[in-house]
Amino acid sequence: MGRKILFITTDQMRYDALGCNGGEVARTPVLDRLAREGINYSRAHCQSVVCMPARATMITGQYVRTHGVWMNGVPLPVDTPNVAAWLHDKGGYATALIGKAHFEPWLGPPERFYENRMASLGEHGPYRGFDHMELANHYMFGHAHYDAWMRAMHPEWISSFYQLPGARGQNTQGGGDTNAIQVWHNAVPREYYHTDWVADRTIAWLKSWPDDRDWFVGMSFPDPHHPWDPPQSELRRLDWRNVPLTTNTPNDADQAQALLSRKPKHWLGYYTGDIWSCLESPRDFAPRTLTTDQLREINAMIHVENELIDDACGRVLDYLDTRGWGNDTDVFFTTDHGELQGDFGLLFKGPYHVDGLLRLPFIWRPAPAAKVPAARVSAPVGQVDLTQTFCDVAGVVEPPWVQGQRLPRSAAEADRQRRTRVITEWESEHGPVSIRLRSIFRDNVLCTVYEPSSIYSGHEGELYRVNEDPLQRVNLWNDSGFAKLKRELAAEVYEALPPARTQRLERVAPV
Repeated sequence: MGRKILFITTDQMRYDALGCNGGEVARTPVLDRLAREGINYSRAHCQSVVCMPARATMITGQYVRTHGVWMNGVPLPVDTPNVAAWLHDKGGYATALIGKAHFEPWLGPPERFYENRMASLGEHGPYRGFDHMELANHYMFGHAHYDAWMRAMHPEWISSFYQLPGARGQNTQGGGDTNAIQVWHNAVPREYYHTDWVADRTIAWLKSWPDDRDWFVGMSFPDPHHPWDPPQSELRRLDWRNVPLTTNTPNDADQAQALLSRKPKHWLGYYTGDIWSCLESPRDFAPRTLTTDQLREINAMIHVENELIDDACGRVLDYLDTRGWGNDTDVFFTTDHGELQGDFGLLFKGPYHVDGLLRLPFIWRPAPAAKVPAARVSAPVGQVDLTQTFCDVAGVVEPPWVQGQRLPRSAAEADRQRRTRVITEWESEHGPVSIRLRSIFRDNVLCTVYEPSSIYSGHEGELYRVNEDPLQRVNLWNDSGFAKLKRELAAEVYEALPPARTQRLERVAPV
């Protein structure tokens, strides 16, 4: 008999969102307590800075080039082995995913993708190794179980949410007090908002099992991903006018352009609106148009959403205690990738391998019964390490297809594992613009190799000494004093990565 596993994920959350990681705005006492009682990884990186590839890595334990989801819109093949199926088959675990899945394109046609027709069929799986799925997303698009629940139970509130984009450029619509892009005052009562719904449905699923049942549940919150439309009643938590900007937000447009001009050209091209390189940043949006007040309001909305997530986690953890499960449950908390949130004057996400997007909140609170000492681990780890760790907790043999390592429980164990690096990949094609990046973080140096693409020759790149330059503002790629280090790290990226798939998966939908 293994231990029970609660795997909590969010969507698009920065490392510094939590108080335990230096966050000074959102109040996150529940997650801070998990970090204090467990293991807080201060240098965890995602293996892709966009949703679908990162989520595929989390459940497969494989790098992007192996599982093949190279960008959003590429579905993870249904027959791909994953940790939920492994725990179910090898350990007898009951398995569930509540909230956001996104292993298939949520803008894809329901007749092609089961995730998008499951709710309309009144079904909950089993699917992809999960006995039970109840899905939610951050747009009210009509596909998910949450959408169906709202239509059946509270249809009067559906129109209160930010509406899904239709025509080109429509999702540049703004609202709130400053008319900031994808900010919206949402009149929905808090108890009907998807954050509380995900927690409610997780508790409901847990109630269906006897006390001695082993289970693995993914509780996957759609927030704080844009659009930023939390319940309006909760905006009293913060006055956006007093909310600070991120440390890496430029003082003005001149400073933003000066910082971005030191980086490869798609950085400044995004800021000015001249180069569109990520679908989830609307084609008609240029970050240079953002005002300071708009950024403050966006940040406030994100912090409110983070507080609501913390509250929801607390309710589920309290339920585990009432069932007598708290002592025997390992809790993991992380996200798929970060959010620029004003860094360098930019917003959303894309092919920008810096801490705002790469670095993750990453917490493992082992079951108290396991008596694992609390620790803070600074060695590099990643999402690719989760599958083996889940298997170790469950007491089942690790799968033959994994490519990470079990997460270290201490700094000393990280040293024994010889953890020195973590790797992130990016590949995208948007209209005529393609970009391919491979990054390695080693010895507090972040090196990104630019492969040949529609706008790069393959000689460009980025190199930052993170200790001396924590904001990654000084690109040393062309500094002759670092030429040897650059060559070493660029070579190590490809030595460390597994071979790419022989047949590239097809991109079949936008997101």
